[in-house]
Amino acid sequence: MASLNDYLLVSGLLFAIGLAGVVIRRNIIIVFMCLELMLSAANLSLIAFSRFNTLEGLPDYNGQMLVFMVIAVAAAEVAVGLAIIVALYRSRQTIHTDELTTLKG
Repeated sequence: MASLNDYLLVSGLLFAIGLAGVVIRRNIIIVFMCLELMLSAANLSLIAFSRFNTLEGLPDYNGQMLVFMVIAVAAAEVAVGLAIIVALYRSRQTIHTDELTTLKG
């Protein structure tokens, strides 16, 4: 059986990969996917803490309820973020962040 440290190690690695992708990559879609990877890493750690924090022999479900809220916010973020990316592409014909330095077109 996996321990809490195992879950936190995987969560930390996923978060580090997502952070590296946000900092290094120039493609806005890749950056957006890395942000979602970072949210998933945070969700994994919340679920792990919720699972291993027992109250009277039962898991504490407060962390899992918070994960549902984070997933709902992430779904809204995806809808708005993809709309912004499509609008940027239509106006500038590029999705590279180094070419999107000003708001004027």
